[in-house]
Amino acid sequence: MGFELLTMGRISVDIYPNDVGVTLDEVGSFGKYLGGSPSNVAVAAARHGRSTAVITRTGQDPFGEYLHRELAKFGVDDRFVSGVAGLQTPATFCAILPEEQKFPLYFYGRFPTAPDLQIAAEELDLDAIREARIFWSTVTGLCQEPSRAAHIAAHEARPHSGLAGDRHTILDLDYRPMFWNSVEEAREQVAKVLPHVTVAIGNDEECAVAVGPGTPDEQADRLLDAGVQIAVVKLGPEGVMAKTRTERVVSAPVPVQTVNGLGAGDSFGGAFVHGLLAGWSLAEVLDYANAAGAIVASRLSCADAMPTPEEVVSLLSERGRLVADSLKELAK
Repeated sequence: MGFELLTMGRISVDIYPNDVGVTLDEVGSFGKYLGGSPSNVAVAAARHGRSTAVITRTGQDPFGEYLHRELAKFGVDDRFVSGVAGLQTPATFCAILPEEQKFPLYFYGRFPTAPDLQIAAEELDLDAIREARIFWSTVTGLCQEPSRAAHIAAHEARPHSGLAGDRHTILDLDYRPMFWNSVEEAREQVAKVLPHVTVAIGNDEECAVAVGPGTPDEQADRLLDAGVQIAVVKLGPEGVMAKTRTERVVSAPVPVQTVNGLGAGDSFGGAFVHGLLAGWSLAEVLDYANAAGAIVASRLSCADAMPTPEEVVSLLSERGRLVADSLKELAK
């Protein structure tokens, strides 16, 4: 039996301040957490009871050992995680300025490269990638070799024709300009994998990198034209939209007091995966994922903050949102 979710790409140690509301130079103490978007998504889905694993690389150092322990703690299989000699496990610092809605990130140990960008195509377990019900990767994994070739090989191992209706290949359009030479370079690489993708998820800026600027509906339509079956466009304060060739759904925001907005997208992703695997309607999946993202935005950390199904359903109920019977039952 394959994993319900197999993710691939970035991992790091997140160094988050214990002092909220001050700039990084004024922070007095920090806490460390597992980080990296694909790894966080695997943690989030595991919190919803899904069998998950991540394909990534760390340094051969104490931080790498720490990340192995954290993955095990969260129930994420680490069999595809190994160390890279000569490189350090990356650390990501951030400042948390909720009143200004600013959460600036500072990447260390990623330039000129990072261990998780050294994943090579010949190292991949393509059978595990084929057998996973959902395979998740990010645009960042395409930014340099050998990771680029490895991601393309992974996607080519999952052609649309080989996927049953309940299996998906998801691309997180997480464009980070510091990892790329230009928007045009990123768009060129995204175009190589979009034909193998069934679900694409991004905000309007990320969608613009992938398929060009336009309205959310225009961007979603371009993603669908590229072969995607479900295009998810995050609308900021207006919520999130998902579009297929026959359906358009918008989920309004779930209001919370934001503490740290950095992990909300990863929580959204893990919950979205959970809803897809459960066979919910697109509207149910979006509402559930929206609430899961909101919960993490109201907390300090990312991986440690991922909610349980009970917490997500409770928030939806508290905010007066309709909770389908299927969600109530699966949250028990």
